[in-house]
Amino acid sequence: MTSSTISPEAAVAVPTLGTERASRIPKVLRPWLKPKIIAGGSIVALLVVMGLLAPAISPFDPNKQNLLSAMQAPQWLAGPHVLGTDHVGRDILSRIFYGARISLVIAVTVVVISGAVGVGLGAISGYFAGKIDFMIQKLVEVIWAFPPLLLAIAIMAFFGQGLGILIVALVAQRWIPYCRVARGQALSLRTRDFVDAARSLGARDGRIIVKHILPNLMQAAMVIGTFAMATAIISEASLSFLGLGVPPHIPTWGGMLADGRAYISTAWWLALFPGLCIFFTVLGINLLGDGMRDIFDPRLKRSGQGMG
Repeated sequence: MTSSTISPEAAVAVPTLGTERASRIPKVLRPWLKPKIIAGGSIVALLVVMGLLAPAISPFDPNKQNLLSAMQAPQWLAGPHVLGTDHVGRDILSRIFYGARISLVIAVTVVVISGAVGVGLGAISGYFAGKIDFMIQKLVEVIWAFPPLLLAIAIMAFFGQGLGILIVALVAQRWIPYCRVARGQALSLRTRDFVDAARSLGARDGRIIVKHILPNLMQAAMVIGTFAMATAIISEASLSFLGLGVPPHIPTWGGMLADGRAYISTAWWLALFPGLCIFFTVLGINLLGDGMRDIFDPRLKRSGQGMG
């Protein structure tokens, strides 16, 4: 019998192709290459492109009516109206592109304003505590008692239709999640050593909040804002479906759904395509938000739940 010996060179593990490729990717980018972040980010990027380039890529004027071309079924690549026309001859594809612009503007504006108000009030409430915290939290409880959609309907019914009024109606309650999360983190941050050090060096409360408290709240606010974009799009579509959103001449996905509900049995494309746009947009935003939560939430990292 002959005994075989393994040389030190052969004992060294040969890196696989996947390991070599992974080693070429910067360590900072690796957490962002998860499937759900890539899928969600791609959908959100498509929404942004559709909204920004709507005037350039739309084949027709979204509000141009042509009764001779009304209720045409989707022609796909065999005709000018790829996704068909509605009951007054308006091109569905063009209205979807312009509807993406409205959804993007409303979602981003609502998230930015809600985040600024909620994080600011939450940081003040948690940092100062005491009576200030009590008053802010009572305000939160009063507003939180109203159902979100019912409160938005009441605001729109009282002040009338308009893009600005719609944004105010959606912001009215969406700042509360930011405030509650920011308050909880600020209550913990106010006792940290770096805050005590800044206070001992003579820093005023306003400077401590701006320089030391708010920067530590941004990661949680980004995750909340991502999910809030999805709820803002759904709420805008719901209000437009009820006729309480933006003015009728502005194309929105919810308005297209409202127009198509009367023809759902005879012209399925009127409601199907805007409904699919809302579905995939919300799905993409939720996937992106879930991936960001896995990255930014240290508790998920430690427990291993966010590593999939």
